[in-house]
Amino acid sequence: MEKCDALIIGGGPAGSSCAWQLHRHNLDVIVMDKATFPRDKVCAGWITPAVALALHLDIDDYARLNVLQTISAFHTGLIDGGELEVHYRDTVSYGIRRCEFDDYLLHRSGARLLLGRPMESLEKEGNKWIVNDSILTPLIVGAGGHFCPVARYMGAKLGAGEPVIAAKEIEFEMSLTQQDACMVRGDTPELYFCRDLKGYGWCFRKGDYLNVGLGREDCHLLSGQIEYFCDFLKRRGRIPKDIPNDFHGHAYLLHGHAARKQIDDGMLLVGDAAGLAYPQSGEGIRPAVESGLMAADVILNAQGDYSKRKLQDYPARLGMRFGLPAVSGGAGPAPVRNFIARMLLGSEWFTRHVLLERWFLHANQTAMQAE
Repeated sequence: MEKCDALIIGGGPAGSSCAWQLHRHNLDVIVMDKATFPRDKVCAGWITPAVALALHLDIDDYARLNVLQTISAFHTGLIDGGELEVHYRDTVSYGIRRCEFDDYLLHRSGARLLLGRPMESLEKEGNKWIVNDSILTPLIVGAGGHFCPVARYMGAKLGAGEPVIAAKEIEFEMSLTQQDACMVRGDTPELYFCRDLKGYGWCFRKGDYLNVGLGREDCHLLSGQIEYFCDFLKRRGRIPKDIPNDFHGHAYLLHGHAARKQIDDGMLLVGDAAGLAYPQSGEGIRPAVESGLMAADVILNAQGDYSKRKLQDYPARLGMRFGLPAVSGGAGPAPVRNFIARMLLGSEWFTRHVLLERWFLHANQTAMQAE
């Protein structure tokens, strides 16, 4: 039977970040994922400089073989409403293709990789776990996204009773004709909010690639909303009229909007498996990376004792970093809140300092650095 110090289920940014940090401190780590890499991932696909700093990412090295689109402006508005642009002097973010970014981080992690291998069975034997009747480990890190099997084992009601955000997205390489017809600039992603403010769509050009998608709180309206959004973009001449129609779906939880257990004896969850996407934007890469690094730090400090008591610092650190659970409801009736919000979206000051810098870029939060 194969043995390791830690088994991470899921090879996305949360799992690979945790594996990278543990491997740097000489733990024998295996990352298992049901997919083979590179693989497609539904995501608008951008990272802030804080993510690059946290991971000691060499931007120039990464850009040699992968798409890395610098971002210095945003185009925002309401679907079928007003629009405005906010410009910055410096690069505030980088556009990446998740198929490339995730593969790069995973293979850079130094962990042993078991790809194309789903977790099919999990048993406890003393203080060790037996996975798929073939791997023995004292610690399992669940990093398999919203439908992570480790989260299910820990009691998460996947797809039932959790207030999920559902998204659909497509990313494709444009033909020369499509490139000429695309008015979206690479350095200026476009964000358009639904008129009921229950979601937003995005349109993001990364070199020759175009990414279009939309996420909403009420997934039963998603198909119609994404179709309407694409029609809106075409009517305004933002995207080519002949984009593919094979959109892919994804679901995730916003931090504080769900009650998933994050630790147990010999187990903890990171990234989307723990429900850590930022509440205001739904962005999940930075919380995934930072939760992976925090989990690794707690694991290292536990010094081999992975009881729930020794892992208790992890959820406390998540709360300090990402905030307390959100309070449902809000101030005032929904029509009043929506009216005020629509007015604010027309304000350049609000869009720059609150919507973009605080909610999307999290520029007010100090970057985390792995030691």
